[in-house]
Amino acid sequence: MTLLPESVRLLEELDALGLPPLSTISAEEARQRLVGPIGPVPPVAEVSNTEFPSRAGSLGARIYRPESETDQPLNLVVYYHGGGWVLGDLDSHDGSCRQLARSAHAVVVSVDYRLAPEARFPAAVDDCLDGLVWASGCREEWGVDGAVCVAGDSAGGNLAAVVAIRARDRDDVQVDCQVLVYPVTDCSLDTESYQQFSEGHGLTRESMRWFWEQYLGEHDGADPDASPLRAATLEGLAPAYVVTAEYDTLRDEGEAYADRLIASGVPVIRERVDGVLHGFMLHGDRFGEVAAVCKRIGQEIRRLGSE
Repeated sequence: MTLLPESVRLLEELDALGLPPLSTISAEEARQRLVGPIGPVPPVAEVSNTEFPSRAGSLGARIYRPESETDQPLNLVVYYHGGGWVLGDLDSHDGSCRQLARSAHAVVVSVDYRLAPEARFPAAVDDCLDGLVWASGCREEWGVDGAVCVAGDSAGGNLAAVVAIRARDRDDVQVDCQVLVYPVTDCSLDTESYQQFSEGHGLTRESMRWFWEQYLGEHDGADPDASPLRAATLEGLAPAYVVTAEYDTLRDEGEAYADRLIASGVPVIRERVDGVLHGFMLHGDRFGEVAAVCKRIGQEIRRLGSE
């Protein structure tokens, strides 16, 4: 399928901004590009900011509560924002978390994990796991009686995948579902989609190389906690919903991860959204596909929460 007209317009608008490549600026300069919510901000019953204890000290989180549905279990989704482990915060993905709270009838906890390069790998992984453990311990207080899910987009999808693996190997926390939206799953940068869309389609190969360099520092990207596609085994993981975008450098590694999950006996729903770019889920005001994808993800979380 060709690029949707909305995707073409988005690329034209980005090109008109004339922004320098990420590889030529600092992390702090890059963060100035991503300030405030992206896309629509749908209403929910309650939003509150809090802090939770982690091995790095107190970290921030934002809690979203949906409107009550008395005949439906209340689920829990622990969300990790995208941004290449360098960009993004609680505000940038506010709209995504609100949509998820509504569609999944879930308390959504957005974790404000530490960013690179100030806090390099595996700091974000540790923070995200600590956020899951803390949120899971609050289920009774929050009235959660349904599924416990981890979710994230892009680098946040990477973190959700890694946290799901870590949680499988622990006795003190359980994950019932993982939602991975165009996730980063490998450090190789050499898939067919990387070759097809390395330039001119939003997220470039050079941008991803810069993100990896900021995140890893001297660490090895082949570490499964950085590249979950290289994990020794994916058996026994929670059911997964994997979303990829057709015109995305990360498309093939996301689909390869879904394939490997399936081969490992993990129930997987995989969905490639045609005609769209990396990051399209942040633009619900532009892409009608966003609402449809959110609805399907929410339905699956609701189904798991009712079992």
